Formats: sequence, structure tokens, C-alpha cells
Amino acid sequence: MSPFNPRVRSERMSGQIAIALYRIAQAIQLMLRRAGQAHGLSPAQVQALLFLAYARPGVRTIGGLAQRLQATMATASEVADALERKGLVTREPLPEDRRTVTLRLTVAGRRRVAALERLLDDLEEAVKALSPSDQEALHRALQQIVRRLAASGAIVSGAIVVYEMCWGCAFFRPYAHPENPAAPHHCAFMDAPLRDADTYTECPDFTPREEVPA
Repeated sequence: MSPFNPRVRSERMSGQIAIALYRIAQAIQLMLRRAGQAHGLSPAQVQALLFLAYARPGVRTIGGLAQRLQATMATASEVADALERKGLVTREPLPEDRRTVTLRLTVAGRRRVAALERLLDDLEEAVKALSPSDQEALHRALQQIVRRLAASGAIVSGAIVVYEMCWGCAFFRPYAHPENPAAPHHCAFMDAPLRDADTYTECPDFTPREEVPA
């Protein structure tokens, strides 16, 4: 029975929580629209700029953007084209593989990101109003929900991608290359050294440590 039916969900805590999450998702979409309207951007363009600001360098491509937006390559390319016309993004060859074109924020793009970064402030303030123990319980519960959705056969494989930084990832090997101060860490997923700065960016290949057997 559908949790959209108020009588049904009144009898199920899971239905009440599902609808609460649905309403929070609606609120976030409204925040994205309002932030975009204030800066002459579509919600997809807002998400693209934030993605390019914090994703690890190797995924700042049209393919990486398509994955983040859960869109087609053509749609992601159109978003990038629009941002390029506005002077917020440029296309450049990836230094490690010049056949791959990477997307880079311009100075104007970085300024726009700085103005957009506060769009979730109202949501964070609502969370901060909870007690520390309630925040910890909510965090644990939401992590479990996200992971179950990511692993669920009810959605298209890869439709939900959990982007996080390296330090909680099963494939991260900190200080594996002490002889290389420029890139002292190692990613076992890519089998490549990592600069310290890159370990604090978001990665679509992030896998929580507890999900990979030791």
C-alpha cells in the first residue's frame, strides 16, 4: 500500500518516514531552483558547478557530470555548453590523458560556486536543532537507507552514486608512498598515487570500509 495514502502511512512508521524524506527532497529541489534563479542558472547548472568544485580531478568530465546529474551524455554536454557560454567553465585536455577532455571552473565559475555554497544552510540549521545524539542516530539511519537504495534491484544499477572523500574508503591507503611527498597516498581502486589535496575531493568510486571484507 502506498505511503502517499495518509490513512495507510498513519499506520506505518516506515511510510511516515518515507513521506518525510520525500518532502525534504522537494524542499532541496526548491532550494536549488531559488539559488539558480538568483544567479541565472538552471538547477542542473547549479549541481554541475558544485560537482566541478569538489569532485576528484579524474571525473570532472562530461561522463562524470552525466553520472552525477543522472542524465544522458547529451544532456550533460548541453549543461556544460551553457556554463561555457556563460564563462563559468572551460574545456581542457586531462594532463594524464590528453585524449580525455576535462571540465574546469573559471575564476568567474569559482566565484559563482562561492555564492551557491550556502544553498543548504536552512536544511543544515534544521539538523543542528536536533540533539547531538539525534543527529548521530539520523546520520547512521540515513547512511543505511542510502546504501540499501544503492544496492537495491528496484532501481537502475548506478542510478544512485555515493560521492565521498577518500578517508573513509576501503580502497584508500594513506601514506603508502612516504618517499613521494607530492603524492604520498594510494588508491587501490585506480592503483595510483594520490596527492593529499585530492583525498579531500568527492569520488564516485567511494566504497565504505565496512562493505569490503578485510
